[in-house]
Amino acid sequence: MKRLRKLLRYYDLSASAFADKIGVQRSSISHLLTGRNKPSLEFVLKVIDTFPEVDLYWLVRGKGNFPSTSVEKDILKAHTPSPVAKPQNIKKDNGPKTVDKVIVLYSHGSFEIYNRD
Repeated sequence: MKRLRKLLRYYDLSASAFADKIGVQRSSISHLLTGRNKPSLEFVLKVIDTFPEVDLYWLVRGKGNFPSTSVEKDILKAHTPSPVAKPQNIKKDNGPKTVDKVIVLYSHGSFEIYNRD
């Protein structure tokens, strides 16, 4: 697999060091490099989780860029604190409080919103 070889050269890692870093068996890297096996979804996910510069589409299909040009922007955006809006025109109410909405923020950037029905 040409893209796997490119990753090894880019990170200056041996096949066994790469396997150890992403948490797979060393033999699985050998089998991929010789063409005996194709990469599993689990393998691909481990690579992109360990190396954020690796674009998923590039790794799977060979299209796109490596290292990903958008990664630097995404990393900066993720680590730049956003200003917190100050609430305005808040009415003070001493009555019972109910939850209208819950927003769950995940560390990888996605979120889910649960509205009160």
